[in-house]
Amino acid sequence: MPLSTVKPSQQCDQQISQDNSNHRKRNSNEIQNNLSVQQHKKFKDDFDLQENMTETPKRANFSALTSPSNGLHKHTPSITNSKTGSAKKIVIKNFKAKPKLPENYHEHTWVRLKEAVEAIHSSRSIKYSLEELYQAVENMCSHKMSSTLYDQLKVICEKHVQQNISQFLGESMDSEQFLKLMDNYWQGHCRQMIMIRSIFLFLDRTYVLQTSAIASIWDMGLELFRVHIITNSIVETRTVDGLLLLIERERNGEAVDRQLLKSLLRMLSDLQIYQDAFEVRFLQATDRLYAAEGQSLMQERDVPEYLSHVQKRIDEEKERIYHYLDQSTKKPLIYTVEKQLLEKHGSALLQKGLDVLLEQNRISDLKLAYQLYSRFKDGLRELCAGFGAYIKVSDILFSFLS
Repeated sequence: MPLSTVKPSQQCDQQISQDNSNHRKRNSNEIQNNLSVQQHKKFKDDFDLQENMTETPKRANFSALTSPSNGLHKHTPSITNSKTGSAKKIVIKNFKAKPKLPENYHEHTWVRLKEAVEAIHSSRSIKYSLEELYQAVENMCSHKMSSTLYDQLKVICEKHVQQNISQFLGESMDSEQFLKLMDNYWQGHCRQMIMIRSIFLFLDRTYVLQTSAIASIWDMGLELFRVHIITNSIVETRTVDGLLLLIERERNGEAVDRQLLKSLLRMLSDLQIYQDAFEVRFLQATDRLYAAEGQSLMQERDVPEYLSHVQKRIDEEKERIYHYLDQSTKKPLIYTVEKQLLEKHGSALLQKGLDVLLEQNRISDLKLAYQLYSRFKDGLRELCAGFGAYIKVSDILFSFLS
């Protein structure tokens, strides 16, 4: 529209609108400037606060590390506020007088212990708990009753063992039944002594260890069995005779109870009478057996068969040592077999059949002869002499024929 045609009122309105627009723009710029100043001031304040926190950090609280072990946390005043010497010391003092046992405690306690031991001997159940009995023994030992308690225990155990000797003196049993009876009683006696020792363990580990003149409860049980049972002349003779008879039957080819032999021979070893009561007689019986056997077989068998029999006997005796004989018997036993079957007949064997072995070139039999003759003194020397004699005879015969 051309300016000439605009009315004055319209020009005024346009001017007012233009002024209002400029005023709004100025207000908007002032508000933005104020907001920028406020944000800048807040940022500066926050930055100053962070610097102050960095310069003076808060001290860490380690009170949890020194809290009581039960998990309870108790506020403890700082060291600077506590006064020197304010903590109280705890002093533990001994009893002014040792606690006293009730009157007649020894008599009443021994009655219970005696009942327990008798129940063990008769294979009955014990009225009291093992913990209660153990505590009773500990109380008696703590009040200087150990010596009396040990003597009373030994008396009751000795009485029980003495009462059982009669069952071994009857004549109605054969040797094997007697050995089984002896083995059953021995096994039961060992179990009883183990049970008794578990009750009187405190006595065994205190008074007995401190007193060298007395035996431990286990050794006391062994001593009672040795004195009142096995060293009885009748019982010892029947026991050893039965063992020798079983071994003789096994040597003759019969099947025997090796476990019974092992158990009873271990019994003799534990009682420390194996050498004196059994081994001497066993070696004597072995010597007689193989002496007679060597004499008879030298007449009945040729050299290869005899040598095979000797090796078989040596292997059998080694097996007996492995299964039930004591290791201390090995050396004298093998020596007895070699002496009676080889050493005494070494020269006669060579004269009887060495020429045949060499002429027939029986290598395996010659090898066995070498192994056996190397087991005894001067055996290889005799074998070499036999070889030399054969060579000389062969040279003479060859020269004569040529």
